[in-house]
Amino acid sequence: MLRKKGSEPLQDREVLLDLDYTGEPRGADCYGSLQNGGFIPPRYVSDYVLVWEVKSHRKRKAHGKEKVHPFVLAKKTIHYLKLSAPWEVLVFYAEELSLRAPLQAQPHPDFNTSAQILQKFYVPNVLAETVPNRPVDYYTCAFRKSKMEKFLGCGDHENYFTDTQRHRIVYEILARTVYGKRKRAEVGVARLLKEGAFKAAFPLHDGPFELPACEIPPDQLNRRQVLYHYWARWSKWYKYQPLDHIREYFGEKIALYFAWLGFYTAWLLPAAIVGTFVFVSAVHTAELVLSHVSFSTFSFGILCTNYTSLSPPLRLQVGYLFDHPGTVFFSVFMSFWAVTFLEYWKRKNATLAHHWDCMDFHEEEEPPRPEFAAMAPAMEENPVTGVKEPYFPEKARLSRMLTGSMVIIVMLSVVIIFLVTVIIYRSIVSAGNIANISSSMVNLALILLMGQVYTALAEQLTKWEMHRTQTQYEDAFTFKVFIFQFVNFYSSPFYVAFFKGRFVGYPGHYGTLFGMRNEDCGPGGCLIELAEQLFIIMMGKQLINNVQEFVIPYKQSLASVKKSQSGQEPQPWEQDYELIECEGLFDEYLEIVLQFGFITIFVAAFPLAPLFALLNNWAEVRLDAHKFVCEYRRPVAERAQNIGVWFIILEALSHVSVIVNAFLIAFTSDFLPRLLYKYKFDNDLNGYVNFTLAYAPPSYNYSSHGVCRYKAFRDENGNYTLVYWELLAVRLGFIIAFEHVVFFVLRAIDWMVPDIPESLEVKIKRERYLAKQALADNQEALLVSGARVR
Repeated sequence: MLRKKGSEPLQDREVLLDLDYTGEPRGADCYGSLQNGGFIPPRYVSDYVLVWEVKSHRKRKAHGKEKVHPFVLAKKTIHYLKLSAPWEVLVFYAEELSLRAPLQAQPHPDFNTSAQILQKFYVPNVLAETVPNRPVDYYTCAFRKSKMEKFLGCGDHENYFTDTQRHRIVYEILARTVYGKRKRAEVGVARLLKEGAFKAAFPLHDGPFELPACEIPPDQLNRRQVLYHYWARWSKWYKYQPLDHIREYFGEKIALYFAWLGFYTAWLLPAAIVGTFVFVSAVHTAELVLSHVSFSTFSFGILCTNYTSLSPPLRLQVGYLFDHPGTVFFSVFMSFWAVTFLEYWKRKNATLAHHWDCMDFHEEEEPPRPEFAAMAPAMEENPVTGVKEPYFPEKARLSRMLTGSMVIIVMLSVVIIFLVTVIIYRSIVSAGNIANISSSMVNLALILLMGQVYTALAEQLTKWEMHRTQTQYEDAFTFKVFIFQFVNFYSSPFYVAFFKGRFVGYPGHYGTLFGMRNEDCGPGGCLIELAEQLFIIMMGKQLINNVQEFVIPYKQSLASVKKSQSGQEPQPWEQDYELIECEGLFDEYLEIVLQFGFITIFVAAFPLAPLFALLNNWAEVRLDAHKFVCEYRRPVAERAQNIGVWFIILEALSHVSVIVNAFLIAFTSDFLPRLLYKYKFDNDLNGYVNFTLAYAPPSYNYSSHGVCRYKAFRDENGNYTLVYWELLAVRLGFIIAFEHVVFFVLRAIDWMVPDIPESLEVKIKRERYLAKQALADNQEALLVSGARVR
């Protein structure tokens, strides 16, 4: 089946995968595991396609002699090898891979909470839509060849295994087959793709996604057309996603991503409504507060630098839009929202995992990765299974992981260096909002550039660390990239929120960085500048990602159209080869998880973030759906129990958001200084601005030929006043109270909302009972069980 680089190509044909009696693919030579000369009977459908190119040089005559031109190529001949697995192969690998087999059909459960609520209140549900050919739901258990007669439909060899199961089995054979020397890691089709022996390897789509010109009944559409017509079109933006159809066509891993994205988008709706209400109410609050704020006649400036061109009331009024008592309420609300969302997602995830027969997926012993098996230096007995398998010393792996950690620290240091560079740029180009916006754009460009470089480096480091299973490999890679992207994206907002304006000193004793004065916050405070940064980084990243997702596939489709118009009508495998290779869900998850961080960690500064996230995700669901259905080659279906390590990252972000928002309100916002002034001096904030300003030292006033003031709680000698220490005590007390109250309520929510619904626990026990009875040798017990079910 697998061929070495440079070997003679096989002719285009369709062949059966063949196994010997040991259950291993035959591999005596490069094509040993193909049934030589065996063409597929018409009843078989190709499960997998291998593609390679053959290049021929152009020849020309020079002075009567034939000469080969070394640079110009005449043409590229593309060959296709279509593979299908016969029944015996499918049965063998179904038991080895513990595929689920049907025991008994059951009614489709209704998991849609919103639909149930609307039905209870007799409200028409415009989101619901009947999608044809919904997959049948079964009670299932792990497949066993010896108990095959107990499973439903076992006599229908052509349709017993689903397309996704067949694709997975063929992929497992391709991934495990040795084509050269094992010591050189010459194993699997993935290695051959990297070496260039093959150009592509992919399962086929069910057919074209375009709807036929003539009208046909919906139940006669192929599954790809059903997904396109009822899911991947923009006109379906307000409809429920057909998750069962997505799972049937793409597998559980991709279906869980879309289920999570849809669930998260639905939960953004209440957060967006509350955030918009808080922001709108801030307009009225700003006008009300400023009507009571009195401005005395003084030279208002930042550290006694005159800013007469900027009206202080205007700047302060804009600042109050992002810095008012409503932000405290919204921070608490979003903390509760984040944890409640994650708790209910665990319930939704458990329900879907059981419904899709992958709830116990991680309880199975996961086999070693093909690359690990090829490069491991020794073989040792697995203490769980008792089978000898490839082994890599734990000390060597830890040493490599430590070295990789050092590389990560170096790369994070590079990010900090770029941040300092942007800070210096802001100091040089100090022109108010223009400097803030331009520096944010420069920072966004550096973020995107560094992200591409680091992702490639993290992939190589993770491979070098020799993780045994695919799950361990993906988790390690995800953690590396996310840690870097977290620092990459959030370092600049953290600087504005907690460091900018903290080390400026006072007139006559200014703090400096490389000989330049440290930045200070504007008259409206640092919170408005933080909001500007969050808006540019968050919205800029989302806009760039959406443009890339739309433009790149569009260019690819134009190239495919031109290629198809140049000759005869292409075959289905030729059309699929022209599609874009699906590289997994990592980039999709990373984009949305970083967005989750923006709407939770800094929500006190940017209450409109959930609204922008909601609008982006409505488009994201359809963009991703269109990519997978229309623009990507069909990926190999993968089983998954949950969204993996991403859920751990989301939980960590939700807890970090509580701490960050507490410090943001306490130290960056003017909420507590205003609260203290109301308590000690005036409830209407009369004279509050004068309260926040200090007089410059007399020596500075004499040199500047005038009395100036600056924002600080210092006396005329530059020492902190008693009010400063009182305010510091209030800030620390607020942080402790805020964190304790919020975390206590979060723990109560976690305790009150069980991870698995009670109805699902009963269903799981029922299914285990049926599986035990169905696979029992006692026929009497089986008959009794069948009578109870009826």
